[in-house]
Amino acid sequence: MKKIIVSFFFLLTMFSSTYSQDYNTGIGIRAGFYSGITIKHFISTNTVLEGIVDTRWRGFQFTGLYEINHQAFDTERWNWYYGIGGHVGFWDGNNTNWGNSGTNYTVAGIDGILGLEYNIEEIPINIGIDWKPAFNIIGYTGFWGDGGALSVRYIF
Repeated sequence: MKKIIVSFFFLLTMFSSTYSQDYNTGIGIRAGFYSGITIKHFISTNTVLEGIVDTRWRGFQFTGLYEINHQAFDTERWNWYYGIGGHVGFWDGNNTNWGNSGTNYTVAGIDGILGLEYNIEEIPINIGIDWKPAFNIIGYTGFWGDGGALSVRYIF
């Protein structure tokens, strides 16, 4: 399975345009099971740093991602991206459906991201949808596959 996934990403990268930058920075909201704010900033024509601060279960989490963007569908203003990063989160076990009552959790782990976005030409808005799985290494350990979200950003 791992070889199939790696081969898929390799083929997508080969058949994608490497130029995908329609904006320098985007700031906005991220809505999903984890909701919060997102900021994306291009550091080259197709590499991006993204920061996310989100909340869930009356706790919060900080995520940093390094992403590679490519033009999607051979069409301007459509981009797809993938990346890797990490997170640190803080929760009170009384407010989760998985934790122990009276236990505070500090978690840290690694994140992946795979997404698609569209930059609206008429107004400086970017709309994206992504899947951001995570694996907690420290704290409440394990895989969390419910990190998908819809993001709307003001771009400049």
